[in-house]
Amino acid sequence: MEAGTRVWSYESNGEDPWILSEIISRSSNSITLKHINSEGSSDTTESPKPFTRQLLTSSSNAEYSASEGAKYEGVELANAQLSSADIADGMDNDMISLPHLHEPAILHAVSERYFRGEIYTWTGPVLIAVNPFQRLPLYTREILENYRQEGFIRSQNLGVDSNAKPLGPHVYSIADRSYRQMMADERKSQSILISGESGAGKTETTKIVMLYLTTLGTPEDSAGGGGGGPNVEVGVEEIHDSNEKLSIMERVLQSNPILEAFGNAKTLRNDNSSRFGKFIELGFNRAGILQGARVQTYLLEKVRIGFHASGERNYHIFYQLLRGATEEQHHKYCFHDGLTGGLELANYFHLTGQGGAPTLREFTDEEGLKYTLKSMRSMGWDEGKIDMVLSIVAGILHLGQVKFESKMSDGGQEIAQIADDKTVADAAKLLGVDVDKLTTALTVRIMVTRGDEIRIDLAPDKAQDARDALAKTVYGALFLWVVKEVNTCIMWENDKDIRSSAGVLDIFGFESFAVNSFEQLCINFTNEALQQQFNKFIFKLEQEEYERENISWAFISFPDNQDCLDTIQSRPKGILTMLDDECKLGQRGSDRNWAKRLNETYLPEKNQEVSENTRYSATKMQQAKGIFCVRHFAGNVAYTAETSFLEKNRDEIPLTAQTLFEEDSSDLIKEIYNVQVAASEDTSASAKSGAAKSKTVSQQFKAQLTSLIEMIETTDPHYIRCLKPNDAAKPKLMTRKRLTEQLRYGGVLEAVRVARMGYPVRMDHSGFFKRYRMLLPSISEDRLPWSAEDQDPQQLSEKLLDIVLEEGAKPSNYVNEDGSISRANQIRKAQRQPDDMVFPKEDVQLGKTKIFMRKGPHDKLESHRVFHQNASVTLIQSWMRMMQQNRRYLIMEDAALTIERWYRGCLGRARWWRLREAQAGQLLTNNFRMQINRRKYNKARSGTVLLQALYRGRNARKIIAATKIQSYYRMHVHSKAFRKLKSAIISLQCRVRRG
Repeated sequence: MEAGTRVWSYESNGEDPWILSEIISRSSNSITLKHINSEGSSDTTESPKPFTRQLLTSSSNAEYSASEGAKYEGVELANAQLSSADIADGMDNDMISLPHLHEPAILHAVSERYFRGEIYTWTGPVLIAVNPFQRLPLYTREILENYRQEGFIRSQNLGVDSNAKPLGPHVYSIADRSYRQMMADERKSQSILISGESGAGKTETTKIVMLYLTTLGTPEDSAGGGGGGPNVEVGVEEIHDSNEKLSIMERVLQSNPILEAFGNAKTLRNDNSSRFGKFIELGFNRAGILQGARVQTYLLEKVRIGFHASGERNYHIFYQLLRGATEEQHHKYCFHDGLTGGLELANYFHLTGQGGAPTLREFTDEEGLKYTLKSMRSMGWDEGKIDMVLSIVAGILHLGQVKFESKMSDGGQEIAQIADDKTVADAAKLLGVDVDKLTTALTVRIMVTRGDEIRIDLAPDKAQDARDALAKTVYGALFLWVVKEVNTCIMWENDKDIRSSAGVLDIFGFESFAVNSFEQLCINFTNEALQQQFNKFIFKLEQEEYERENISWAFISFPDNQDCLDTIQSRPKGILTMLDDECKLGQRGSDRNWAKRLNETYLPEKNQEVSENTRYSATKMQQAKGIFCVRHFAGNVAYTAETSFLEKNRDEIPLTAQTLFEEDSSDLIKEIYNVQVAASEDTSASAKSGAAKSKTVSQQFKAQLTSLIEMIETTDPHYIRCLKPNDAAKPKLMTRKRLTEQLRYGGVLEAVRVARMGYPVRMDHSGFFKRYRMLLPSISEDRLPWSAEDQDPQQLSEKLLDIVLEEGAKPSNYVNEDGSISRANQIRKAQRQPDDMVFPKEDVQLGKTKIFMRKGPHDKLESHRVFHQNASVTLIQSWMRMMQQNRRYLIMEDAALTIERWYRGCLGRARWWRLREAQAGQLLTNNFRMQINRRKYNKARSGTVLLQALYRGRNARKIIAATKIQSYYRMHVHSKAFRKLKSAIISLQCRVRRG
């Protein structure tokens, strides 16, 4: 690891456990790093704060360093970032092809693909599936048909279209692979193991796998006439709507709603969490046609019947019945709404209301009851059987409503009596048992000692425990009966018709809570056993690859966890074995005594806190609290002994309950009880000699697990690891710390460790040559070409490796033959020199298609590559700086000339502007003077004209006035003369006329 190398650094605090970093410097025992983002720049706007990581002490050993390379605390090498073209070509579809495959590499690749909407990723033979928490168009009929066609073409060795883009990782691909391998010449059975924590998508993945397998196993003429099976986009609930007889495929798929109704519940992490493990075996005939299926269940969580946390729910069937029942069913099952005090029925009943009876996000309980009833009818159940099953479910609900009062017995002890006889009567009526015997089973405990029967009246708190235990017993028996009835419907008719099978295992994932009890021990024991089988499978694949590539692998050791399995189950000192022994003590046995015996067995020495095999541990404080720890493959888990380990392991049916079920009970409750008894009886050879003994839960579980492992080992296994990106169930949100925990708990990282025990770094020949040819810049083209075109990459890689080892043994010499030193060699000489490129040739194995390297040689090759890259980068940077300075000078010169021209122009324009201003001022002055004189002239002229006008007007008026007087006078003279003449003429005429 040289300066400039990108690595992942582990941070224990914060939500991101692995952060991309870059090495700043390296010393003999430590390295200095700084955080960067994925683009290569600092992760904050401020300068990142450097930090150091120390060299691990085991790496100081020379032999170790030569083979394994230097290892620093919490530091792993980072892979080169893929380009957009590489991503488009699917280069990250399989993480096994990554040069560095470790926890941060897997975490980063899965995270990058998740945010691109690619939720499936291969890790060799393991398919990683991340729950997207949203509907994605990944399961359409067209996509299913594409995978079916590609699988068919490959199975027939017809080849694939080289121009077509290969299909990416998908749950269809692993299902198709299992079907094609099953149909190969060997006709070997297959198994698909699906695991993950609650909410990771195991149930939905199981449905998709079953849908694909049943589609391939259904003839085209019976699959709805479409040749592709049912519409995969609508879900299995809508496969069939008619009253016609369902096909085998449809019956198998229709069994899911029944199992989910009785075995699934809402938890804080998942709305539809499977509270049991199941193995669904699909049987096929020689032609690959589905003949039927068989379901086997594991470890139903019966403790949920009596108690569930706030925000959680009991099993779905209770809420479906309470919220989806008709008015007639309400009356039949004694659901009296008027007595609930305004509460909803689901909140009123004790067994369903403890967590607040929340609703589900995906579907309503009313719809769920419709799907459940429809599936029951499709299984061939008549209305009478359905009614009896629902009556028992309702009876369990009423049984949970039974309350007890305290009274004093004749002996002065506090004993319990029924507070409401009607509630007990309703429960007995619905369960189909005698009411008096039910009352006895709730308030009395019967013990048989030396053939004598002793009746002990229970106190109120013990009576409540007896009530919950009876409810758990009835529901557990009912669940086993439901599974048996489902198997009767979907099971193949004749075993001789079955040529091979494909099994789907939906199993609970590794669990580690604040308080871990018996259920977590059984679950983690299961995962430990499956992890051992998983490791063997991965190691076998590694051996096959080494043999295929002609690589020596004899030195590789297999990491076995058998010691952990022995700690849990071995005789006589196994944890579960000692738990069974403690249960045999009856009333003398207790959780505290069992924990004490464990500590005495595994920690016999004084002040000893860790067992010899390091699998069992307990501090003094933990021993005082009855806590012990088991180191599993996924980490240390602390189990609290005083959480009813013995009671949960016994899971006995009390004598009063046996009498209740065996006598005066309905036929269905007897049948259900017989199924429970058959499942719990010890059928071993030792038990056959005498009366049948009841097996403890751990014995039943170990027998089931042993059978499961034996069955898996006879099949070709396929693995799907489901991951939950966040606890909020939101899309496009990933909590990387939680994802890292699940990768560990799911065994993915353990499988990677197994896969990379021998040669952790693998590269194809052409990639190896292209990557490390630069380590030999002084080697001529004739001796070793720079390009791999038209060359055999395997021969080139072998030649490159030989020259690397030859040149690495020589001392570094940067001087040319003529005594000169090139600029590049001057830079190399000035840098910190890496370790000599000397390592055993057997640490680098050349296979037929790949090169396998151990970590030590790879680290040395990488350090020299970084060394030459830094020298080349420095040389390129010097040339770039020279070019930048030259360009900067030319730019500055051009800018100076431009500024000078501009300045001279500014001066000329300023002088021209002053001249223009002077000319304009002179013109303005002339115009101003002209205006003044013109104004004076106009004013004088106007006065003169006015004076002349006044004078001429006065003379004209005088003349006009004189003329007017003369005209008036002359008019008056003539008028007077005319009047006189007229008067005279008139007078004359008058005289003449008179006369």
